[in-house]
Amino acid sequence: MASSVAGVIEPALQAAELACAAVRPTTNLTAYDLYLRAHARHLSAGPQSGGALQLLDQAIERDPHYGPALSLAAVCHGRLYLHGRSEHPEADRCKAAALARRALQVAGDDPRVLADAAYALAFLGEDVRGMMALVDRALALNPSFARGWYISGGLRLLAGQLDIAIEHAENSLRLSPRERVGWAHYVIGAAYFFSRRFEEAVQKFLLAMQEDPSDTSSYRILAACYAHMGRMEEAREVIARLRTMTPTVMPNVNLLRNPEHRELYLSGVRMATGETK
Repeated sequence: MASSVAGVIEPALQAAELACAAVRPTTNLTAYDLYLRAHARHLSAGPQSGGALQLLDQAIERDPHYGPALSLAAVCHGRLYLHGRSEHPEADRCKAAALARRALQVAGDDPRVLADAAYALAFLGEDVRGMMALVDRALALNPSFARGWYISGGLRLLAGQLDIAIEHAENSLRLSPRERVGWAHYVIGAAYFFSRRFEEAVQKFLLAMQEDPSDTSSYRILAACYAHMGRMEEAREVIARLRTMTPTVMPNVNLLRNPEHRELYLSGVRMATGETK
C-alpha cells in the first residue's frame, strides 16, 4: 500500500513542480527549473527531443556537474541517433555516451541519474546486463520510482527477458497511471509480440500510437504484427502511414540480443512491405 501511495504522489509532485517552473521567466530559471522544463518536453516530444536538449544544454552550462541534466541529455541525444532524426548521427551517438558516463560519475545515490544513464548506454549497445544492474540499484534506492520500472522493462525487452519486461513496464503504469514516465505500452506490446501473443500486442501498439503518434517504432512493429497474423491489408496500410513520416521503413534490430526476436521483427516488416529479403 505504501508503495502504491508513493508511486501516485511522486509524479503528482513532479507535475506540480513543472507547473510552477513553467510560469517563471526563462531568464531567471535555475538549472533545476531548466531540467524540469526539459523533462516535460522530452516526454511530450518523444523521439524528436530537440526542444528538451536546448534546455538541458542551458542547465549543464549553468552546472556542468548536474547529474539529472547530464543523464537526460544523454537519453535525448541517444533517441535522436536511434530514431534517425539526427543531422549528425555519429556525433550524437558519441555525445550521448559521453554525457551518460559523466552523469554516472556524479550520480551518487540519485535513482534518476542511474536509470537514465543506464538507459542511454544500453540503447547505444553497452552490456545490457551491466546496465540492468544499475537500474536494479536505482529501484533498490526507490522502489516507487515509476520511470525506473519503465526503463527496467525496456532493458529487459532488449535482453529478451519478456515476462519480466511486461511485469516491470506494468509496474510503471500502476505507479504512475496519469503522468507518463516513458513509453510503457510500447514495451509491453513488443514483449507480447516477441512472445507471439499477437492479438494482445496489437492493442498495446494502438495505445502506444495514440499516446505518441510521432514515434515511428510503433508503426513498424504493428505492421510486422499484422503481417504475422495474416492481416496483410492492415499491415500495408500501416506501412503506407509510416512512409508519410519517414523514408526509413526497416527497423534497426541490432540492439535486440535474441536472434529469434530480430528475425521475427524483420520477417514481419518484410511481409508487410512485400519484400522477399
